[in-house]
Amino acid sequence: METTRPVLNQLNLVARDFSATLAFYRRLGLDMPDGSSSPEGVRHSEITLANGFVLELDNEALAGLYNAAWRKPRGSSRALLGFAVATREEVDRLYKELTAAGYEGRQPPYDTFWGARYAVVADPDGNDVGLMSPLDESRRSWPPKNSPAP
Repeated sequence: METTRPVLNQLNLVARDFSATLAFYRRLGLDMPDGSSSPEGVRHSEITLANGFVLELDNEALAGLYNAAWRKPRGSSRALLGFAVATREEVDRLYKELTAAGYEGRQPPYDTFWGARYAVVADPDGNDVGLMSPLDESRRSWPPKNSPAP
């Protein structure tokens, strides 16, 4: 079976102070929207830049939902490089291949509340690398639940 290469299409930053981080990127010249928030304290904002690249800001409450590494005492990296892959199965295949090669699995593949298949591995420097399938609207759910722990 032929696979396609992952495409770097997203940088996700986990903000200690969401409002201050949002203000910084606005001052930089980005038209970052206020984004979404929830009664549970979740905050998220994203913008698609002119070149198609997506910059996302999340607070720690949201990061803890989608990345089990954020629920560990040592936490995870504050930046997540997001790679789009062609299928849900490709998320599972790449995660298995990378962890079998010795890279740390931070979030095993699972079906997310936003409708994608998603996983996180750490690169050799400890940076989080997200693997995400296309969205499937029929798999969306709310409220979100914690992702499965590794």
